Amino acid sequence: MSYGDALRDEVAAPGTTPLIGIYDMYSASVAARHYNGFFVSGFGFAASYYGLPDIGFIAWPDMVDFVGRLRGAFPHHHLLVDIDDGYVDPEVACHVVQRLERIGASGVILEDQKRPRRCGHADGKQVLPLSEYLDKLHLVLDSRSDLLVIARTDATEEDDILRRAKALAATDADVVLVDGVRSVEWIRRVRDAVGDKPLLFNQIAGGKSSRLSLPELADLSVDMAIYSTPCLFAAHRAMDAALADLKSADGRLPAPDDRGAIGVSQSTELLTRNISRHHGPRNELLGAAAGSFRTRRGPS
Repeated sequence: MSYGDALRDEVAAPGTTPLIGIYDMYSASVAARHYNGFFVSGFGFAASYYGLPDIGFIAWPDMVDFVGRLRGAFPHHHLLVDIDDGYVDPEVACHVVQRLERIGASGVILEDQKRPRRCGHADGKQVLPLSEYLDKLHLVLDSRSDLLVIARTDATEEDDILRRAKALAATDADVVLVDGVRSVEWIRRVRDAVGDKPLLFNQIAGGKSSRLSLPELADLSVDMAIYSTPCLFAAHRAMDAALADLKSADGRLPAPDDRGAIGVSQSTELLTRNISRHHGPRNELLGAAAGSFRTRRGPS
């Protein structure tokens, strides 16, 4: 079984599949203890790798390199990759998709924004003409083998949202994402517009969409949910608090305690799990992964 097919089977099973946004190898190491699927978030990668906002700075070789390192350390996890607008050019988009599939990505998200692009939950987004995006999407779909492809629209006008959602659902894309959906009622309207096509919902803290649980999303017939930033924002808060405490203590580290404090031994234990010799021979990975992938999230 391919990584793409494993994720495709997971999406087809009952419930809503959660994928957790990670921004570096360490955040992935922590997330792997709790969830079996990662979302390689453009917001998180731009922040961690470049120290810049998610407005189009990502260079595709950097993303491909990161995904390769992730797959080496986490051979049993879903890896859904945000490739923004395919890095503008359709030929580049196809090349990146093929590279990502060869190194073990499970799927990609391709959006219809035009430059300058924005985070999906930011104001000021602009979209390509639908025909131009569909041409790019069809080329990407033709270039993949088994990779799962999610077609995303960032349209903001109500009529255009539904028009594009229907058009995306009519393609061979595996899943449709309308980003920045503002209400439960609009989730229902998008769900009706895409028919039987699987639907993805993007949750980001402080974003435009409602905060919904997995059972609530399942009741709305949402098949996938990506959580773009919980690791990044939690790290921001925790680091800020820890450094404020260190400063107020005049540089004295806190005493070790038994309340879950992290020290050298705990960190080393976590990272040791990522060493490739602990993962087994390559030809056994996908067979083992197929079983571990099939964990469900609750009622449909």
